[in-house]
Amino acid sequence: MATVTPAAAIERARALLLAEGFSEIGRGTRGESFYFGLPSAEGQLRVANHARTPKQRLKHPEVVVSLVVTGPLSEAALRERLSATLRDFRARLQPTMAIRTF
Repeated sequence: MATVTPAAAIERARALLLAEGFSEIGRGTRGESFYFGLPSAEGQLRVANHARTPKQRLKHPEVVVSLVVTGPLSEAALRERLSATLRDFRARLQPTMAIRTF
């Protein structure tokens, strides 16, 4: 199975999040971090090529989960990690949103 670079994996994750109904609401100053939100949610999901520092976590508690891509990934591995990130994000939303069924 072919792998893609971290930058390409991040771009793919961004496209998948937009397809899931997320909006890109911000970018890091160096262009290595992207922040997404849902219209009905208060928290943010972060996609980046590096982990946040403890200082960044304290300064920006609105970011509830991060998808960090530091190495090459296959499409299947990216989708698996993104799925886990989305599950964590939804679990941290208000209880009424996390329980919503279709």
